[in-house]
Amino acid sequence: MKTSVQFLKGFALLVLASSLASAFDPSPLQDICVAIDEPKNAVFVNGKFCKDPKLAKAQDFFLSGLDKPGNTANRLGFSVTNANVEQIPGLNTLGISAVRIDYAPYGQNPPHTHPRATEILVVLEGTLYVGFVTSNQLNNTLIAKVLNKGDVFVFPIGMIHFQFNIGKTNAVAIAALSSQFPGVITIANTVFGANPPINPDFLAKAFQLDVNVVKELEAKF
Repeated sequence: MKTSVQFLKGFALLVLASSLASAFDPSPLQDICVAIDEPKNAVFVNGKFCKDPKLAKAQDFFLSGLDKPGNTANRLGFSVTNANVEQIPGLNTLGISAVRIDYAPYGQNPPHTHPRATEILVVLEGTLYVGFVTSNQLNNTLIAKVLNKGDVFVFPIGMIHFQFNIGKTNAVAIAALSSQFPGVITIANTVFGANPPINPDFLAKAFQLDVNVVKELEAKF
């Protein structure tokens, strides 16, 4: 019960913060635009077809289950539970979404970027080391901080960022993002797991590594 109350408090904080921020996605041109897969009798707007607003129902704007922990039994020890337009069709054109992130002890959400969204994260349980790296124009400066329960941190749109559970217990965070579908580019997976693979000789020079090390990394991804 205590954990559920803390979860709701954290989520309410993110909703409030998001309501005060300008969305990155194009502003909606109608009151609602519920996403549907079937384009018949629909209008194409902002990347998703819209249901006739007269047919909208509460379920279109609802999702349950963010109070439940994700499965962190993987090589990185973390799990992301999404609440974007794919799960909540009523988010279509509204420029906002959310995620729950679970971290096993010493688990990490590795360096990644959201191409379409700024992210604001609140820690519900545990201790996280988080940060982002600025662009080349700002000398690739690392901006990082240790967060404890109740702390909030912002990752600007497009910046490579990460979270690392430095505690001996599980950690939980909720994040809001300024896009209905922010996307994610995980750096290691993208570079070393591209399909088809990027030429290892090119990557060896780009990262100043032995080509055999690059081939080894590509084999992992």
